[in-house]
This record gives sequence, C-alpha cells and structure tokens, in this order.
Amino acid sequence: MARVLVVAGSDSGGGAGIQADIKAVTMMGGHAMTAITAITIQNTLGVSGVVPVPPDAIAAQMRAVIDDIGVDVIKTGMLGDAPTIEAVADVLARLDGHVPIVIDPVMVAKGGASLLAADAVNTLKRRLLPRATLVTPNIPELEALTGRTIVSAEDALDAARALGDELGAAVLAKGGHLEGDEVVDQLVTREDVHSWTDNRIETRHTHGTGCTLASAIAAGLGQGMALPDAVARARAYVRAAMLAAPGLGQGHGPLGHALGVVPFDRVKP
Repeated sequence: MARVLVVAGSDSGGGAGIQADIKAVTMMGGHAMTAITAITIQNTLGVSGVVPVPPDAIAAQMRAVIDDIGVDVIKTGMLGDAPTIEAVADVLARLDGHVPIVIDPVMVAKGGASLLAADAVNTLKRRLLPRATLVTPNIPELEALTGRTIVSAEDALDAARALGDELGAAVLAKGGHLEGDEVVDQLVTREDVHSWTDNRIETRHTHGTGCTLASAIAAGLGQGMALPDAVARARAYVRAAMLAAPGLGQGHGPLGHALGVVPFDRVKP
C-alpha cells in the first residue's frame, strides 16, 4: 500500500482539494495522509472564501506523518501564497530527492477564483517546482509558468518541453482547456513524449479533475509504477469517474470517485 502525503486545501463541497485527493488515493489502493494548507468555503457554484492555515502548522502536519508513518510519494495542490510554498519546500528538502513528488500547480479554481497569489508564482518556480518528479499544469497554468500563449496541442507540447528543460522534471500538459472535440494530454520526460487522445466528455461535472488526476498518478508512483503507466491508469480513472458523476449541485459538479456501477477494471492501463 502506497503511503501518499497530500499537501493541499480543503474543499467544503467535497469535489476537489483534499477531499478529492483522499478519494482518488483510496480508489487507487493507497493510504492518503494530509497536510491541509487552507480551508476553502465553496460549493459547485464557486469559492466564496479562503481561510489559510499558518505555514508553521502546514510544515508540522507534514513532519508528523513523515516521521511516524513514513511516505512513499508526495502530492501538492493548492498552496496559496509564498510563505506556504517556502514552508513546504523546506520540509521537502529534508527528503533529499528520495521520494517522488507530484506537483499540481493550482492557481485558479474551476469557478474562476484565484487560489495562488500573483507574487507567489516566482516562489513556486524557484523553490518548489525544481524538486518535482512530475508537474501537472492545465493550459492556463502552463501559460503562466512559461509566459507562452497556447492555442493548440503543438503549442502545449513546446511549452511542456521548455518547462521540463527548465526544471529538470517531467511535465504532463493537460489539454482539457483547448478547443475541439478531442482532449490531448502530453507527458514530456527526459527520454520521451507520451500522448493520449480521447473524445471530450461533454459534462458540467468536472470539479476536481485536476486534483483527482494528480493524486491518482501519485498513488501509482508510490506503488512503483512507471510514470507513463501511472498516468495512463490515472487518466482512465478520471474519465470513468466523470462518466459516473452523481449529478450533484447547480454548477461544476463533483466526479463519481467511487465509480458507481462502473467496473473498477476500467481504470487499469
């Protein structure tokens, strides 16, 4: 059982953040541990408030589980501001590169609310992203991290290559924000490029897709899977969870993390 430490914000609506992370890790057969960075007040219609957790308390949560239970992989989500990023990076430095780190560079909520202070992007790039095994930006995040305009899968691939070269990390460029009937996700590693193309699932129930994907990938890495296989399994799981969405809320509804009646063998690579 992979021990997965998730460092992220809490979503009161249960669709994204720590709540989605725990569900995804559990469904992948891992044990989820958490360091909560913020309490968000939100539902499917959007975020109406954010209460940050003090950076010292975030670091203490991380150290508590690492020192006792141990950790096989770490996934970060919403970090909020520069002091939080600094505190998290300081704890990760203790691990000295021995544990895979999946970084979902959460910047904006599904409803449009900002989840990362503008002045924190440089801190994210300087202190945290160079420690990543994998970075999982969506298109707006990839644009913010590279300063490029992305309007096609080719643009996304070029930007992912540039970011990967800069960081020395693998980059999964998620294509869901691009126009078209197909969604193209592209994994750039030092050795190769892996690409997955699927028909777009037309649904408003997409809240937490990024959190779920990154946590499912992290669980796979913690279980010893090769990165491309972990991504393939996680993508299949997210798509199955989208199809099994329970239809809750008036806005961007949550996924069906438990998959409902969808056979679990659908999530295998």
